Amino acid sequence: MKELNRSERRLLDAMQKDTTLSQIDLAELSGKSRTSIWRLIREFEDAGLIEGKVALLNPGKLGLHIHVMLSVSMVIHSDHTRTDFEAHVRSLPEVMECYSVSGERDYVMLIVSRDMESYNTFLNTMILDHPSVRSASSSFALRRIKYSTALPLGD
Repeated sequence: MKELNRSERRLLDAMQKDTTLSQIDLAELSGKSRTSIWRLIREFEDAGLIEGKVALLNPGKLGLHIHVMLSVSMVIHSDHTRTDFEAHVRSLPEVMECYSVSGERDYVMLIVSRDMESYNTFLNTMILDHPSVRSASSSFALRRIKYSTALPLGD
């Protein structure tokens, strides 16, 4: 896709902060017509810039009080082991994010859980029992300082 101009970045920035904005609102914010906005949104979706539109839920109000950064080390580093483990992780609803990382650990994940007992069960049965996993280390979030899903698009 071509490099985005200023009004296109403003449009994407507004959309990623509030998907309830109407096309009229988006047109005003980006300085384009409503028809242009509709066409641009379709282009962005077709190009994969917009991957989806979701509602952001409050985990605490849903009883998900434990947030954990889980670091995992693998037993062996083969394509099969990685593929198998990554498919397993994708199937776990408690895993909000997972990254393959450099350094002493192989993966870092963001996990949400109802309570410590639930997390302990998850860790032991879903992670440590997996044949590809050598070890895991948990860091528990004490409080959230910042949370954003908005990418820094500049201006």
